[in-house]
Amino acid sequence: MVRKDNGFQKKLLETFKVEATEHTQAISSGLIELEKTLAADEQTKVIEAVFREAHSLKGAARAVNLREIESICHSAESVFAALKRKEIALSPALFDGLHDVVDALGKLLGAIGTGVSGAQMLPVAEVLRRLDGVLKGATARSAQEGGREGQATPPPPELRQPSSAEKPASAETVRVATARLDALLFQAEELLAAKLTAHQRSVEIREAAGALAAFRKERSKIASEVKSLQFALQKGARRDGTQRTTDMQPRKLAEFLDSESAFVGSFEARLSALARSAEHDQRLLGAMVDGLLDDMKKALMLPVSSALEIFPKLVRDLSRDQKKETELFVRGADIEIDRRILEEMRDPLIHVVRNCVDHGIETPEERKRKGKPPCGTITLAVARKNGSSVEILVSDDGAGIDAKRVLEAALNAGVVARDEVADRNERELLALVFRSGVTTSPIITDLSGRGLGLAIVREKVERLGGAIAVETQPGQGTAFRVVLPLTLATFRGIHVRAGGVQFVIPTIYVEQAARVKRGEIGTVENRETIRRNGQAVSLARLSDVLELPRKRSVERPEDTVQMVILGSADRRIAFLVDEILEEREVLVKPLGRQLSRVRNIAGATVLGTGKAIPILDVPDLLKSAAKAATAPAAGAAPIPEAAPETRSVLVAEDSITARTLLKNILESAGYRVQTAVDGIDALTRLKSERFDLVVSDVDMPRMDGFDLTARIRADKGLGELPIVLVTALESREHRERGIDVGANAYIVKSSFDQSNLLEVIRRLI
Repeated sequence: MVRKDNGFQKKLLETFKVEATEHTQAISSGLIELEKTLAADEQTKVIEAVFREAHSLKGAARAVNLREIESICHSAESVFAALKRKEIALSPALFDGLHDVVDALGKLLGAIGTGVSGAQMLPVAEVLRRLDGVLKGATARSAQEGGREGQATPPPPELRQPSSAEKPASAETVRVATARLDALLFQAEELLAAKLTAHQRSVEIREAAGALAAFRKERSKIASEVKSLQFALQKGARRDGTQRTTDMQPRKLAEFLDSESAFVGSFEARLSALARSAEHDQRLLGAMVDGLLDDMKKALMLPVSSALEIFPKLVRDLSRDQKKETELFVRGADIEIDRRILEEMRDPLIHVVRNCVDHGIETPEERKRKGKPPCGTITLAVARKNGSSVEILVSDDGAGIDAKRVLEAALNAGVVARDEVADRNERELLALVFRSGVTTSPIITDLSGRGLGLAIVREKVERLGGAIAVETQPGQGTAFRVVLPLTLATFRGIHVRAGGVQFVIPTIYVEQAARVKRGEIGTVENRETIRRNGQAVSLARLSDVLELPRKRSVERPEDTVQMVILGSADRRIAFLVDEILEEREVLVKPLGRQLSRVRNIAGATVLGTGKAIPILDVPDLLKSAAKAATAPAAGAAPIPEAAPETRSVLVAEDSITARTLLKNILESAGYRVQTAVDGIDALTRLKSERFDLVVSDVDMPRMDGFDLTARIRADKGLGELPIVLVTALESREHRERGIDVGANAYIVKSSFDQSNLLEVIRRLI
């Protein structure tokens, strides 16, 4: 009985968590709406809606005995009730306090099911105290304003439940575990193999019927000769008076030939009827499978808005943290995409939006100097691109991206060599922002500056079978275009043959498939190229890139070859193939754990014949082709690498605890570490010893970290020394001062993580 009760309680909490998340998100969205300039009646409606959400969440929390959430909701409900009664007025401080409440509720909900109580995770009493202070402050301000205006407080609106006629009509819904839906979709997808097999069998039967018809046609051409032969044999046998048994042979042969002709005609009719039946069954099965798959995909489709609910608050919080004003506009949020894709794309989209706020949108003062409105805008637009893909456009009206700065950052990071980018256009240079290690940020912070974010975004998009590109206009803004498939299970693919092996290439990466004359293939810097749309495109043989043995092929009369031009981000390469067979619908099959990461292969599909065909991983393939083009000649002696030198780090920190912690972390990572108790001590050591990097606190006696950084930058011998500031000062003003004095990275202790620190140091030295 206890086990049953525990199971029921667990299910109840899971149900509550889903419901509570919806209520919390609705409260957050309502607060964002209230911060906008709304008419009085619209404000009243939003406040009423938010009040109801808080009230409902409080009741649900009481039902599952979550006292911390209930207490916070009760206090928040009091604030919303006061707003309804016009006892307090909306203010930035009030909004900040209420958003803190939403964050606290999110943390408490996250603790459910983890074994950690809400009280352990969050000091609820502190949250309630802050909320009470916000309410009292707002009440005091409203009283002062009311006294100045000498106006009576209007009567509070009556709380009224909407009638059944006023409630919006909605389709009946049920909650189903996503794992069950995924299992049903998997089984439905397996039926696609049966559909393809039925089609293949129909084709094979039709081909057999065609072959038999061709045989009968050829036989009919010699029917008269067969009759003449029969007559001659019979006549010859009677003339020479042979035995009767011998006379039977021509007669039996003639009878067999007659019966064989009749049998072939009958068998051809039966085979044709069987082919028609197979085609009918194939069409019927195909329609049923397509309908079932379509319905199952729709069951797993969610509107994009379900993944974008957190974005308004995200933009608000990031903007306020950086003293900026930004408004988010969302379009096409009702378009539906596979739930699995939405879940995978949530974090990449968060990073792109964060990038827009951090790197794109300027401060209000800077925007005014440029003749722009003080409030910047970020637009997140979703649109159907075609029947099988969707485009997500994230754009801002900020400063734009300087392609020259991107190029210099890529060169400084060693991502590309100068001769590699000599002939690249601006679009190709901008695509370097997706390379790992490329950043135009002047300093590394907990928010940005590592050059990893956009590289991770591109990796995630490509792993989903999509593509991402960036466009910019300096001074006017930047746009990121993400093209994704609507569903993960199936896609359109080009079926090709190379080196005697068949492959499938996802159509989303195919820019062009064509037949070209061999004379059009040129050579630039010992690399084969072909011109397309006025540009030289590198050319590679797919079989060579995949390291397949070359086979001698028969020359076509026109002396032509077939190729496909594949593109992803900043790479674009043409691949020669033996044959382009067809474009087809493809059901992706995973390779299993043993083959979870096979170079150049993303998965496999099964043809109707039962043959497994590899699906090419195009981004991986493009990298392999680029490496093959720049690989050293075979037999070249490798240059021996020198043994790595142990890097030395100076830690300047006045707290002995923090100093010891940093020293242990760095020594465990293999660095040689010396310590200093303040800025003057650190500067003295730098004069007498050589160090590769300085890690410094900011708030220190005698000389703080800012002054230490400025003194190092002013010294000719030390000016290029990398400096990382690790401090508890997290305001934007302190970060900007860190940039101004020349620090390379600024890490806040409240969000300190030792792997984060080590990753920053590895990047700098």
